[in-house]
Amino acid sequence: MTATGAGTPDASEPAPAASAPNLDLDWRVIRRFARFAGGFWKGDGARQAWMLTITLAICLLLSTSATVALNHWTRWFFDSLEARNALALWESVLVFLVIIAAMAAIGVGIVLTRERLPVHWRAWIVGEVVSRWLAGGRFYHLAHPGTQPANPEYRIADDSRWASEPLVDLGIGLVTAIISAAAFISILWSVGGSYTLTLGDSSFTIPAYMGLLALAYGIVGSLLTMWIGRRLVGYVGRKNEAEGDFRFALMRLRDNAESIAMLGGEQSERRILARIYDTVVQRWLRIVQQHGRLTWITNSIGPMTPIVPLLFAAPKYLQGELTLGEVTQLAAAFSQVQMAISWVVDNFNRIAEWYASARRVMDMVDACDGIDRRHADGRGIAIAPSPSEGLVLEGLAVHDPSGRALVARADLMVPPATSLSISGDTSSGKTAIVRAIAGLWREGHGTVRIGTQARIMIAPQQGYLPLATLREALIYPASGERLADGEIVAALDAAGLGHLVDKLDDTGRWDQSLSAGERQRVAIARLLLHRPDVIILDDAMTALDESARADLLTALRAKVPEAAILNVGQSPRILPGAGHMLTLERQAGGTVLSQPTQPYDPKRPLTTDA
Repeated sequence: MTATGAGTPDASEPAPAASAPNLDLDWRVIRRFARFAGGFWKGDGARQAWMLTITLAICLLLSTSATVALNHWTRWFFDSLEARNALALWESVLVFLVIIAAMAAIGVGIVLTRERLPVHWRAWIVGEVVSRWLAGGRFYHLAHPGTQPANPEYRIADDSRWASEPLVDLGIGLVTAIISAAAFISILWSVGGSYTLTLGDSSFTIPAYMGLLALAYGIVGSLLTMWIGRRLVGYVGRKNEAEGDFRFALMRLRDNAESIAMLGGEQSERRILARIYDTVVQRWLRIVQQHGRLTWITNSIGPMTPIVPLLFAAPKYLQGELTLGEVTQLAAAFSQVQMAISWVVDNFNRIAEWYASARRVMDMVDACDGIDRRHADGRGIAIAPSPSEGLVLEGLAVHDPSGRALVARADLMVPPATSLSISGDTSSGKTAIVRAIAGLWREGHGTVRIGTQARIMIAPQQGYLPLATLREALIYPASGERLADGEIVAALDAAGLGHLVDKLDDTGRWDQSLSAGERQRVAIARLLLHRPDVIILDDAMTALDESARADLLTALRAKVPEAAILNVGQSPRILPGAGHMLTLERQAGGTVLSQPTQPYDPKRPLTTDA
């Protein structure tokens, strides 16, 4: 059973988030994202993912080895310079060229892998999120006003990128920092040795003093920076929420451009956009303020880094315990350790940006999965097969998420080759019934039964037209299906769209270039081509006059004579000859289907358009 074209909610646009959630660092979010995104190394593309990862790891090890070799070369060069040994000096130059060539080759390997890996990783994340979003009509449920997460398109297009691409660089930096810290602390330990501090009559020996100094210097600076910048994560997250709301407002203006222009609402829209963007500005300014505070620390620690090791190594050099080459080697190793330990400090802003995006991606994943959990216990409206073809509603009641009854009870049967109409006023629950039949709305109880092999299609009031050729729009939601031109032309002619035959292979914004009546005719032409077993017409011809409605219904019944047709509309005369008529009537506990205006026995097959 398939259901297509069920339309959008009454308020189809998602509303921006009223307030941003608390986005302070939460390790549970990080663990959840790791489990989710880690599927990249377990799925269909795992072989490629592991090849890139292993290659990158090898390149990082080689890069660190080359850096260590360069550190040892520094000692060799300055010792040769201090000894005025020309031969050793020129030998060191040749070795230097070899090291640089190796580092260049390794760097190419790192660049190629570090740029390929996030491309494939992001593609996997986007594919996973989109699959969850589209599965089971979840995108429909998440489009309702007040639902979370807001701005799903931003989360899929942008947050998935910022949750994957920077993480590769951050991971490379972290691994490099760990390896470098271990390698260069050992150099500080072995070259620097211990230091004896004399205070009066007492003396103290500090083992591996240069290594301990580097660790203490880096840890104190990192902790101080993290303490001052701890709020930056939340600020970045709230800024991203505001950016998403502003983008949503721009999209909404674009989608409603005609109505706004006709109402002369430009100035009102300008004020609305200015108010929303003011929130963006204010949240950006909070980030700028926090950056200013962090700069006090980074600009204080940074310039001191190359000087501190020289100051602590100077006493041993003056005492002749260290050569000039060893001093420069210690200073270079100290800087490497400092850089490694300060990795968090140096990347705090990027970590904040990454975390905010990762959280938004996980909110999206959780929201999609939460829709299924709401009905995992079997409660709600059931979709079940019918022993016979056609459509059957058994004790159907539709509620809103708060439990308020939209439709108190609906019982009906539409056997094959029959037509049934349901009429009702605005907000009487007509669309709620259609959504329940389509499986888009599960709040309530009762059962919707459709034949096991039956195909169902729904033609909404505002028919959907994809960004594709007219031919593809007509066969939607099928893809890659090639119908004979004669069949397509016949469907267009029957739907009163013969003038579009020459545009079958044109690509355009058909939702804008076609009139409301033409879009509804396209929906009917689509039914003529697909020939479903069950057809739901949800105010599908409101833009057409009565004569056109009658002609289209006649063509539809002639082309699909065995179909069960349910017409749902505001007017009882919306489709002349539509068969038996039921009316939605308001009662205290919600609307119910009235007795038919014509004799109607759900156990007895109906005659076509009787």
